[in-house]
Amino acid sequence: MKRGKGEKKEKKSRDGSGQVVPLTEPVVIPTATVGTRSWIGGLFTRSSRRQDKSIDYTLSPLQEERLQRLQDRLLVPFDETSPDHQESLKALWNVAFPNVNLTGLVTEQWKEMGWQGPNPSTDFRGCGFIGLENLLFSARVYPVCFRRLLLKQRGDRAQWEYPFAVAGINISFMLIQMLDLQNAPKPKCIPGMNFLKLLEEDENAFDVLYCIAFAMMDAQWLAMHASYMEFNEVLQATRNQLERELSLDDIHRIQDLPAYNLLFQ
Repeated sequence: MKRGKGEKKEKKSRDGSGQVVPLTEPVVIPTATVGTRSWIGGLFTRSSRRQDKSIDYTLSPLQEERLQRLQDRLLVPFDETSPDHQESLKALWNVAFPNVNLTGLVTEQWKEMGWQGPNPSTDFRGCGFIGLENLLFSARVYPVCFRRLLLKQRGDRAQWEYPFAVAGINISFMLIQMLDLQNAPKPKCIPGMNFLKLLEEDENAFDVLYCIAFAMMDAQWLAMHASYMEFNEVLQATRNQLERELSLDDIHRIQDLPAYNLLFQ
């Protein structure tokens, strides 16, 4: 099987054209099911049941301002008719495959990046525009790490690899849940509270944390010798590690997270 192009040809036939379930209504899907909905529906079932003890705290004015902007981003759906969103999608392709011309916004080419079908806009329905923003941020700010993950350049890979782009959407979804970012006016969980300290130091903390989480997930994938059907377990292990790192006493900036170094390896 050819490696290094995101999705494999053998696996494309199994991806289908399913849709991402809404954030507010995670669907319980048996993880033994092979195909689109085993990826999108089943991944968050376990993590969505986890609840931290509710806590209360006071936000600084800067935290309030930056949290509000982040929460506003979560409300923006991906609009395939929006010229700005179309241009962002094209920009993602161009940075991923700079020497390959994109033939259209709906084309089988998108499967090479690990989208589920020829129209990537269907994969954003559960996460919105922020899922694309996260991928673009990763590509532009940490291009070496982005390409390493996109092309599966490191480690002894499984025959059935995770699809890069869909995995990215899942990671955005996981972080939103883990940090309780949809809870207004502020997160009520410990990871979310600790994250706001990092957000006060860096307005891009969520996007950087996304990049860290993606690199961490891939490292977990390799360490666990995982294959396609084990992504659920890998994502949960990634969440557990992120929660532990966010709870460390000496974490004051996003760069203080131990896993931050994964972005430069």
